[in-house]
Amino acid sequence: MFEVFFFLYSNNILILIITFSAPFSRRKVVAFVLLLDILRRRGGRRRRLHWVHPLNQRRRQQGYFYHLVAELRLDSQRHQQYFRMSAEKMDELLSLIGNELTRQSTDNRSALEPKQRLAVALRYLASGDSLISLAFSYRLGHTAVINSVQMVCAAIEKTMVNRYLPRLTTDTWREVAERFWEKWNFPNCMGALDGKHIMIQAPPRSGSHFMNHEKTFSIVLLALVDADYRFRYIQVGDFGRTSDGGVYAESDLGVGMANGTLQIPQSISLPDAAHLGNVPHVMVGDAAFPLKPYLMRPYIGQNLNRKRRIFNYRLSRAKRVVEDAFGILASRWRIFYRRINLHPNNVNSLVMAACSLHNFLLAPSENVTLLMEAEELGRKMAPVRNMGANRASREACGVRATFATFFTSPEGSVSWQDRMVP
Repeated sequence: MFEVFFFLYSNNILILIITFSAPFSRRKVVAFVLLLDILRRRGGRRRRLHWVHPLNQRRRQQGYFYHLVAELRLDSQRHQQYFRMSAEKMDELLSLIGNELTRQSTDNRSALEPKQRLAVALRYLASGDSLISLAFSYRLGHTAVINSVQMVCAAIEKTMVNRYLPRLTTDTWREVAERFWEKWNFPNCMGALDGKHIMIQAPPRSGSHFMNHEKTFSIVLLALVDADYRFRYIQVGDFGRTSDGGVYAESDLGVGMANGTLQIPQSISLPDAAHLGNVPHVMVGDAAFPLKPYLMRPYIGQNLNRKRRIFNYRLSRAKRVVEDAFGILASRWRIFYRRINLHPNNVNSLVMAACSLHNFLLAPSENVTLLMEAEELGRKMAPVRNMGANRASREACGVRATFATFFTSPEGSVSWQDRMVP
C-alpha cells in the first residue's frame, strides 16, 4: 500500500511517494512533516522580500550623496576635508574612470551612478570608515558599497597606473638624480626606498603568512620615491612576515637592478669631483636593506668616525623623502591607519589605486599641510624590519666610501652638516 503526497513550494511541485505496511498513523504524519521541513531547509531558497530595503528606498530624500555631497560642492574647503581632494580634481578623476563604473539598470532596480560610486569609494579611502557605516550614510546596501569600492579601485588601477606610475627610463632616472642633488644634496640618487605594513583583517585559513613582527596581519608595500615625494615604483602584496630586504630581493626592482635590465644610467663622476672617479647611480635605504653598489645603506655601529657619521646624516636626509611620502599618503587616505577588512587581492588593488591617486593629486602647496596633519595625529604606517644579516661586496663598500669622502670634501660638503652630526 502506498500514499502519494503533493507539496507546493516555491512554484515547484514536489511529489513524494512513501510506502506503508500499516495503516496511516499520527506518528507517520509527524515524520512526514519533519521530512518536508528538512527538504525545505536544504534545497529551498529563501525568497527575497524586496529588491531594495525600505530604508534605502529613501536614498534620494535622505542619502548623503544627494544632500551632503551636493552641498559640499558649494564649499571648497569642506569638500577638501571630506574627500581629501577638490571638486575640480574629483570631476577630472571621474572623466578618466567614469566609463569603467557604468552599469546597466534592470527592471528591478536602477544602477548606481558612476559619480555616486566614486563618492563612496573616495570617502572610504579618506575616512577609513567601516563599510557598514557608509552603507547607512549613503542609504545603500552593504554589497553595493563593497562593489563600489572594488570597482573604483580596479578602474583606477586599469586606467591610471600606467599614466601616473609609468615605467622608468634612462632619462627618467637622470631627472630624478638631478632633482635629488638639487633639493637634497645627494648626487647620483635614483630614489629613496622603504617598505610599510598595510594592516588587514586576518584572511581565513591563511595561517601565519600575513602575521608580522607586531603579531598583527598585514601585507607589505615597497616603494621607491623621488625627491618630490612622488612614487616612482611600488610593489604591494607580499606577506607581512617578510622583511624589507626579503621583499626587495624578490621584487621586479631588486631583480632588475641585480641583472642590469632597468635602463640605469652609466656611472658618472660626482659634481666637481672627477678626481674620485666615476660612481654608479644608487638608491638610498635604511639598515633593513642590503648594501649593494646601486643601493646605499648607513654605516652600522656606535663609535663611527666623523666621515661615516656625516655620510649617515646625508643619507638619512635624502631617505626622509620616502618617509614623508608615506606620511602624505596616509594623512590623505586615512584608511591606512585602520585595519582594512577586504580580501588581500582587493587590498592590493586599493593600495595601487591610492598610490596612483597620490601622484595624481600631489601638489607642493598641500604637502606641508598633510605632513603637519600626520604629525598632529601622531600616527604612522608600521615599518618593516630586517630579518637577516647582510654581507656586502667589496665593490659596494667602495662606492659607499667614495660617497663618504665626497660629503666631507669641499666639493660635496654642506655648511650645516657638522652641526647636525653629534
